[in-house]
Amino acid sequence: MNGYKYFKENSSEDVISLWKDSTAIITSAVAYAETLASIYRKRRESRDIDAHIFKAVLKSFQKDWKSFIRVDVNERLHEIIDKLVATHPLRGFDAIHLASALLLHEKIEDIFIFVCYDKRLIKAAIEEGLETRLGLWGTWPLGSDQAISLKIQN
Repeated sequence: MNGYKYFKENSSEDVISLWKDSTAIITSAVAYAETLASIYRKRRESRDIDAHIFKAVLKSFQKDWKSFIRVDVNERLHEIIDKLVATHPLRGFDAIHLASALLLHEKIEDIFIFVCYDKRLIKAAIEEGLETRLGLWGTWPLGSDQAISLKIQN
């Protein structure tokens, strides 16, 4: 759920490889708005994206979204967020993404990998005991700090 899958970027191949190897993509419900806003911003800021390509990217994301396991923001997530922001210097959506991953990680016994492109968020995820993909550090080309978690069976 990121620009790396929908637009050719530096780490596109790494993201697509992880995506294909996963049995599930898990993300916070707020990632829909983040990703959609990023796709529209990319269109506004890039003269290389014609209407046909834009519609195909949008359709691809919306199709993918239907297959994701989404974590809603609720009271249980608020409890985790309270602890996270007291411990780590996280922005609001970053706290939601990390709390979502931690909540699901408690319930999933398979290999679970937290993926994001924000060094502060990755550091917090590591300190919270999540497996991450450090080789993917960088910045989101679309200017967002979305995060996904991948479930990979043994």
